[in-house]
Amino acid sequence: QVQLVESGGGLVQPGGSLRLSCAASGFTFSRYAMRWYRQASGNERELVASITSAGGSTTYADSVKGRFTISRDNANNTLYLQLNSLKPEDTAVYYCSAPALSSRGQGTQVTVSS
Repeated sequence: QVQLVESGGGLVQPGGSLRLSCAASGFTFSRYAMRWYRQASGNERELVASITSAGGSTTYADSVKGRFTISRDNANNTLYLQLNSLKPEDTAVYYCSAPALSSRGQGTQVTVSS
């Protein structure tokens, strides 16, 4: 059974940083491209970042480029999202996803506020 479990969210001041993790199980993690999405209250879901199966290629939404970094540890079946220089508009629930498996986690809340 495919399972994705996010962690690492929380309340942070503007300009701060967080590191989100996504623990994957139930499938061969190293074979699949992965994504991070986010959804703010009342907004549509936004694709934040993508990474290829081996981690050699990444893409980012313009809104986070230069501030967020997606990475993965295939040996430990874990996906990461480093969030730096956070802004109030980054407040959302962040989800990891294995799009080829139509699976996503339950999400972790990130709130950026002073």
